[in-house]
Amino acid sequence: MSAAGLPRLVRRVLLPFAFAYVFSYLYRTVNAVIAPDLVARFDLSPAQLGLLTSAYFLTFAAFQLPLGLLLDRFGPRRTDAALLLVAAAGGVLFAIAGSVSTLALGRALIGLGVSGCLMSGIKANVLWFPAPRLPAMNGWMFFAGGIGMVAATVPVELALKVTDWRVIFLCLAGLTVVAAVLIVRIVPEHAPAARIEPLGVQLHGLATVFRTRAFWDVALASSAVQATSMAIQGLWAGPWLRDVAGLSRDAAAAHLLVMALATMAGFLVWGNLAARCAAHGIPALSVLAAGMGGFVLVQVLLTLGWTGAPLLLWIAFGVFGTAGSVSYAILSHRFPAAHAGRAITALNALVFTGAFAVQWGIGAIIARWPVAGGHYHPDGFRAAFAAALLLQVLGYGRMLRAWRRSAESTRGTRRVSP
Repeated sequence: MSAAGLPRLVRRVLLPFAFAYVFSYLYRTVNAVIAPDLVARFDLSPAQLGLLTSAYFLTFAAFQLPLGLLLDRFGPRRTDAALLLVAAAGGVLFAIAGSVSTLALGRALIGLGVSGCLMSGIKANVLWFPAPRLPAMNGWMFFAGGIGMVAATVPVELALKVTDWRVIFLCLAGLTVVAAVLIVRIVPEHAPAARIEPLGVQLHGLATVFRTRAFWDVALASSAVQATSMAIQGLWAGPWLRDVAGLSRDAAAAHLLVMALATMAGFLVWGNLAARCAAHGIPALSVLAAGMGGFVLVQVLLTLGWTGAPLLLWIAFGVFGTAGSVSYAILSHRFPAAHAGRAITALNALVFTGAFAVQWGIGAIIARWPVAGGHYHPDGFRAAFAAALLLQVLGYGRMLRAWRRSAESTRGTRRVSP
């Protein structure tokens, strides 16, 4: 691909999918700001709030494996545009909900509808961009998600001063339809493969992904880290800032905004760092291991309840919590391009299943301590964050062992080479 052709591909391929992914992340994290309004309106317990918010993750995760088949069979353009209409319907239902069950159904439809945003963008990048540019292009996709996270903080808090959360969701639903239309109108249709695989062959390819040791070496650690990052950023960071750090609602929203900006920067940093390191012979797995190690250390401080500099702590949480994004490029390279959709959606299924479990589980653990005046006990946060941290450490240990094996193999190859 010529340098002159890159800007055109960015405009016609990357940007439309990135625009849609903004709303995926906005829907995912907006409950961190509107949680007090939902609790007051529907008298929600911590466990109910966690379950309601994590319904997004449940349907998102459940659709990842079928999504991989659809992406490899019908392509990202048609798949994502159709799913976005489902998300818009979910946004409308959430906005008009009069009961917790209707809220949960709307939230579940939103999760299903935006379940293809990131994976469609990554699949499109695999189809249209050369392999050396994939980490950077994927980094820009994740950066777009960071824009959605930023929009879900102070801008939403300011909007709540002039309207309510119902109107906000109606507006989001309308913009989601716009995103679907833009994908259909702007993104070119990629030339189909010479032969479309039968469904049985596609399922066999999916099974092959799950049987591959190299997949699990990366996926267990990556899914645990990303699930925890999403679960806490999407809901529990706001209550922690109010109930553990003692900040006001406006101050907590401001902290969430800065964390979101740090997350945006993190997506760009890790994707571009992996690309630059690869050019110097440093594998992306080394970058992934370093970033995840930093994230684990940040969570140790959170688990201990350190509140000496909460802004710096959550900035580090945002930056290091995005390191797991590198794993999508790693897995894209470890499988044939025709199977890339299945490989990355298999990882995403684990990530979002984990996010559902962690977000709900944190609420269930916090609920074991007394709630006073709508505020949650700091010991509940410490116990919940410690449980999430333990899961990550177990997966991280396996990945480090795989990283050492890879490094030793590389050194051995260099020694015997002429």
